[in-house]
Amino acid sequence: MAILLTGIIAFPPLSVRIGVIVVWLGLVGLLAQCCRQKASVGPEVVRKIVHMGVGNVILLAWWLKIPAWVGIAASVLFSAITLLSYKFPILPGLDSVGRKSWGTFFYAVSIGVLIAWFWPLHHPQYAVIGILIMTWGDGLAAIIGQNFGRHPYQVWGGLKSWEGSLAMAVASYLVCSLALLGTQGAIWQTWLVSLVVAIGAMGLESLSKFGIDNLMAPIGSAALAFWLNEWLLANF
Repeated sequence: MAILLTGIIAFPPLSVRIGVIVVWLGLVGLLAQCCRQKASVGPEVVRKIVHMGVGNVILLAWWLKIPAWVGIAASVLFSAITLLSYKFPILPGLDSVGRKSWGTFFYAVSIGVLIAWFWPLHHPQYAVIGILIMTWGDGLAAIIGQNFGRHPYQVWGGLKSWEGSLAMAVASYLVCSLALLGTQGAIWQTWLVSLVVAIGAMGLESLSKFGIDNLMAPIGSAALAFWLNEWLLANF
């Protein structure tokens, strides 16, 4: 999207960059709607399509240098919509999974919190780590756990599986290592921090009562990655 002019990277107008994100979200919504109309696709699958598709918008926001205020405003707007959806059928594809959960609301809040935290610090990679861990780690954990989970365990009244938790750890490690690899290179801190974050994210994701994992896993993972990585870089 960027245009190289006399050695300076010139980005398109903000309206064009926001338009790219709107188009992406529209495609995710269209895919979810198509799947929702098929009897063979359950509401939980539709929910995960949206969950995993929308979260990737943070990569576009990072690459296109979307200002923090845009992400925060979008988070506030979507948070308000999700709250209304608990009373009115605004988001039937997300709130028809047959269980009480604030996960969609926490999902939107987490994105706004992480953008507000790390964009002004000029460390967007940590927001990306937290949001993509929620997007891919939590999403794959649910898919793997529900379809291949054979070794269940309970935490805080919630039923999880070791297969799903392992999927969360592997996805979190890949997300964190790729984000850090792209910003600081293949140094030992990259691999150590990613391993610690993967273990931490796996533990936080297990606390899924009322959907609170969509708040704790992204924010906790991003905070752990930030504090640990910055400390290691400064002291070793």
